[in-house]
Formats: sequence, structure tokens, C-alpha cells
Amino acid sequence: MNIREATEKDIKAIWGIFKIVVQSGDTFAFAPDTNFAEMQKIWFAPGMNTFVAEENGKITGSYFIKPNQPGLGSHIANCGYIVDPVERGKGIASQMCAHSMEIAKMLGYKGMQYNLVVSTNVKAVKLWEKCGFKIIGTIPGGFNHHEFGYVDAFIMFHPIN
Repeated sequence: MNIREATEKDIKAIWGIFKIVVQSGDTFAFAPDTNFAEMQKIWFAPGMNTFVAEENGKITGSYFIKPNQPGLGSHIANCGYIVDPVERGKGIASQMCAHSMEIAKMLGYKGMQYNLVVSTNVKAVKLWEKCGFKIIGTIPGGFNHHEFGYVDAFIMFHPIN
């Protein structure tokens, strides 16, 4: 698998994955009916670096990295990851996480924070913990899950040395 910076040619492939992941209403805070133009503003915002995971010419996942906060909080990175549901279970997310940690270090970030990890997304929580992240806070009812209603969301953090 190759992880590289996304180009304009990758936008439609990213959209195909993003649309499926977000429509499920169980992992991302983005509205399930987010359209193509909104996705571009979200996934390719100014000040953000976007990458794709590619295997045999097929985009299998994508992530962005950006400052978690402006100004005095900009030394902490934030990332969002999507993986094609057909490709899940192949280690793509963990490889993108490792890549994002390397990029974060190169960019001078001192830590990485995930602001809203849905508590019912047990696979993601376990994966991020396996990657070295720790739950540093819980937002009670912080996510409106399409099936379960309001569920807790975790804030997870990993220092970067």
C-alpha cells in the first residue's frame, strides 16, 4: 500500500468513500446528507493536508491532518480518517494512523487529538488505543447516533516526541 498526498484527481474517489462512511450516521459528526461541494470544503480546507491510501491504483482510504485549534492550540494536530467499507479489516486505518503520526512529527506538532470518537464504534476505539492513543475525556451524549440516539463520544490523545 502507498500513502501519498491527495491530488485533484483523487477527489471523486475520496467522495465515493466519504459519502458511504458519512451516510451511515454512526462514526462521523458530518451530516449524512453532506454533498460533494461540502465534502471538498471539509476534506480539503485551507491549512489542511490530505492524503490517500492507494493499492494497485485504487484509493482505499484517505485522511486529513490539520491544527486542532488555531493560534496557541495549533501545536496539537487533529486528523480524520475514512476507509472504503469494502477494504476494512486490512490494516489500512492503522497504516494511515502511523503515517499521520510521522507527518505530524515532520510538521512540528507536539501531539495528536481526536475530538469525537464515538463510544459505540468499538473497533475504532480499540484501534486508536492499539496505536497509542488514550481516552482523556468523555463527552456525555456527544454524538447523535442514527440508531442508538445520543451516545457518548471520547476525546483521545497521543503525544508526539
